[in-house]
Amino acid sequence: MSNGRGERPQARIPPGARPAAAGTCGEAPRPDRRRDGERIVVVSADIGAGHDAAAAELAARLALDGVEVHHLNFFTSLPKPLHRVIREGYRALLRWCPLSYDALFTVTDRSPPLVATIRAALRPARRRMLMQMPPDIGLVVSTFPFANQVLGPLRHSGRLGAPVVTYVTDFVIHPTWLATGVDTYCVIHEATRQQAAVRGAPNVQLVDPLVPARYQPPTDATRHAARAQFALPEQGRLALIVAGSWGAGDVARTAREVLAAGCVTPVVVCGRNGSLRRRLAGLPGHVMGWVDDMPTLMQAVDLVVENAGGLTCQQALAAGLPTITYRPIPGHGRANAQVLAGAGLTTYVRDPADLCQELTRAAVPTAPAFTSAADVAAIVSATLRAGVGPDGNPQ
Repeated sequence: MSNGRGERPQARIPPGARPAAAGTCGEAPRPDRRRDGERIVVVSADIGAGHDAAAAELAARLALDGVEVHHLNFFTSLPKPLHRVIREGYRALLRWCPLSYDALFTVTDRSPPLVATIRAALRPARRRMLMQMPPDIGLVVSTFPFANQVLGPLRHSGRLGAPVVTYVTDFVIHPTWLATGVDTYCVIHEATRQQAAVRGAPNVQLVDPLVPARYQPPTDATRHAARAQFALPEQGRLALIVAGSWGAGDVARTAREVLAAGCVTPVVVCGRNGSLRRRLAGLPGHVMGWVDDMPTLMQAVDLVVENAGGLTCQQALAAGLPTITYRPIPGHGRANAQVLAGAGLTTYVRDPADLCQELTRAAVPTAPAFTSAADVAAIVSATLRAGVGPDGNPQ
């Protein structure tokens, strides 16, 4: 899990300097290998942590290739009060009205006119988005679906001359990811690619997840060291229970039911949800808040129980950990669960009576779940340096 931060556009890097990779600061300037036009904007959103984390990982990879990256928070293109209203409204829906969010997700999935209405409602953001773009921008990458509803029309109309690439952070393709004018869609599984093709997305590329290389299958030595670092027991099977940076969903019930199964010890990460952490304070097992070093924590555990199919699920699969989806959050959580289970990536447990059996059955695989695909940073770099037209073909 990576910190999700909404950032303002970065200041222009002085000649001879190079932007630091995500998560670093105070590095000595290094020679700038950037050539004219090799500057991109990555548009994400500080709603949860996944969109920002994907953007940060992409920026870190591109920096190694000499590409200068400016990070924009999509919400800065909206009137200021709307940022908090949308983010907190979404959080409230997940917590207090999950069935309403599920209904909204389903209706928009099945109603193109409603998606068109969302796009029209975001029309006022186009001018402000353009104003935030550097004058010599070579390419734009989006990691947030609503950003596509602004960037796609700008690209299609010719007001944005730079190619637009989107990295889809989910396993399910919701229509809000799709917009005329987006040149390339990068997806992380063949099942997702097929969904995108059925929905008419052009130029869909299969890529590896934007997950740091530190997410690797554990060994006996790394597991021993990781358990010592987090003060976890040396013996016994540990199940890591995760629910994103917000600790969304019925996490408390999940933790109690995993504990009651009696075959694993729960390790619960509550993210930034202090209320959840307080509610679980007396739970036998191990309860944590925000974890900065998730790669090491995943080295310590034997399996993962998740509920959204988002960033932490991708990290677990990249680390080769058996992953169980249980009590998924409504909307995209349930939709992702079905895709993941159908692709054989996770086990979707629907009945609490089956939980103990699946927790017992889970065994650490010898390799990550993802097959090797293209690096999205390489695709972005190649697109940046070649340039593409609205049809996805080189100019």
